[in-house]
Amino acid sequence: MKRLLGLLALFSLLAGCASGIINPNGYDETGTASYYGAKHHGNKTASGEPFNQNALTAAHRQLPFGTQVKVTNLDNDKSVVVRINDRGPHTRGRLIDLSRKAAEQLGMISSGTARVRVQALSN
Repeated sequence: MKRLLGLLALFSLLAGCASGIINPNGYDETGTASYYGAKHHGNKTASGEPFNQNALTAAHRQLPFGTQVKVTNLDNDKSVVVRINDRGPHTRGRLIDLSRKAAEQLGMISSGTARVRVQALSN
């Protein structure tokens, strides 16, 4: 009986985690971007791959892993394409967390955050 209850609890947890994933088709949102600090370099991401601050990757709460998105800094019109490979941001009010390399290309290193537009690209 304990084993059955444990399995039911596990399935409920897994179902709850999966329910937040959205369809990327037509995704186009505006919000605040931040970027990962160097202390995260090498840590495992939610997708299972190690975080590489020199890769063009990002964390998003709901887009599927592997989704390519175009991120545009609305203050300077610089854009970069990144691949979603992690979950986050974990700070309220943030839309996406970028790798350092992506943040550099957007010109947001000194400010730490930027107002951005995030658009999913069709694969």
